[in-house]
Amino acid sequence: MHLRFIWPGKTKDDRLRSLVNEYLKRLSRFTRCEIVEVRESTTRNKTAIEKESRRVLEAIPERSLVLLLDLNGREWSSKELAAQLQRWETDSRKEVAIVIGGPEGVSAEIELRAQMRWRLTRLTLTHEMARVLAVEQFYRAYAINRGLPYEK
Repeated sequence: MHLRFIWPGKTKDDRLRSLVNEYLKRLSRFTRCEIVEVRESTTRNKTAIEKESRRVLEAIPERSLVLLLDLNGREWSSKELAAQLQRWETDSRKEVAIVIGGPEGVSAEIELRAQMRWRLTRLTLTHEMARVLAVEQFYRAYAINRGLPYEK
C-alpha cells in the first residue's frame, strides 16, 4: 500500500519538519509513503481556498481512498487506526491519500471526494503540528500491527 500525505505549503518550523521527516523515514520501513506539498495560497478568501483545494485534488491519484483530516471526522484511538489500516491492507487497497487542508479548510469538492474523515483530537492544533501527529500515528499503527514495542 502507498500512503500519500497531501497538504498545502511547506512545513516552515524546522523542528516540526524534522519530526515529519523522521516519522516518514520510520514509516517507509513498512510501506511506500510520501509527502506532497502543494502550493499554498497567500490570501485567505474563498477563491484562494478553491484554487488551493484544486491543487490538492490534482495531487490525489484517481483510485486513491481519500482520508480527510476534519474536525467533524471520526476520532480513532491508535489501535482503531491500526485496525483500519489492516482492513485497507486486507481489502488490497493500493493507495490512501491523507489530506490535511490549510488553516481556512478545504473546498466542498475535496469534502465530497473524501471517503473517510478523521479527527486527530478535539484539541486545537496548528496545521504543522497536525502533520507531525498524522504521520506519527500511521507509523504507530504499523508498529502496533507488527507487534513492535513502540506503542507502549
